[in-house]
Amino acid sequence: MTMSVIGFVGLGNMGGPMAANLVKAGYDVQGFDLGEEAKAAAARAGVTVVSSADEAAEGADTLVTMLPKGDHVRSVLLGDGGPLTRLKPGGLVIDASSIDVATSRDVHAAATELGLQVLDAPVSGGVAGATGGTLTFMIGGSADALAAAGPVLDAMGSKFFHVGDAGAGQAVKACNQMVVGASLVAVAEAFVLAEQLGVSNQNLFDVLSTSSGNCWALHNFTPRPGLVEGSAADNGYAPKFAAGLLAKDLGLAAAAAADTGVELVVGRGALDQVGKFAETDGGLDSSAVIRAVEVRS
Repeated sequence: MTMSVIGFVGLGNMGGPMAANLVKAGYDVQGFDLGEEAKAAAARAGVTVVSSADEAAEGADTLVTMLPKGDHVRSVLLGDGGPLTRLKPGGLVIDASSIDVATSRDVHAAATELGLQVLDAPVSGGVAGATGGTLTFMIGGSADALAAAGPVLDAMGSKFFHVGDAGAGQAVKACNQMVVGASLVAVAEAFVLAEQLGVSNQNLFDVLSTSSGNCWALHNFTPRPGLVEGSAADNGYAPKFAAGLLAKDLGLAAAAAADTGVELVVGRGALDQVGKFAETDGGLDSSAVIRAVEVRS
């Protein structure tokens, strides 16, 4: 099936650049968002901005959603006579939101009942990856749906992992974010501890970055300035990945653990730390959680 018309719901910090890349790839994109600034930016990028999610899906071959929470996905996709009923017969739904597994599986079921193909495909890579078209997609759904989605996904990302059936993409994303959050908090605690012991930030970084303590969080969420070029810490903790978003993702992991009876110790600790910080400073970068560590120390 040639997919020339794409509906896109959710044109914010992530969805906007993703939709823009679809336009660059030659697709006719019909986009909707509640935010006026998001709609204006999308229009400048060549997206045909429409007045509702239903209109975005009208006559489209593919519908992509990038929404903040599972509740938003439910309200958009699972209402009676909503966007799923507006797609072309046999069309494709790609939900790139990071949401709970239960909601994702409900979307799969509803779309399948309507004869649609569907993927849950949360992403990693942040705004930079969305803008550069280099996102990593963690994908749940059928092999046939993934094959149909290939050209669309290629326009938005560079790495694609088919990790299982309905909801598996969301499950893997939750696990990934739990590891990121836990290591981020551990890195912040290490810097505070080293400072209290009289070790310079540079010396600690030099050792960690070349030893067994090296990790992705150290290089991408370095909590002290002057260590990694372009870090959020060098820019007053202006968000590259906001603490509020990480708290949401850690909450999804905790919810999944509760549903499956898995006891989280380190993951729950990371949620407690990041979640409390996000209540007052959720708009700052996640690396700013070091401020909460300092308060405890």
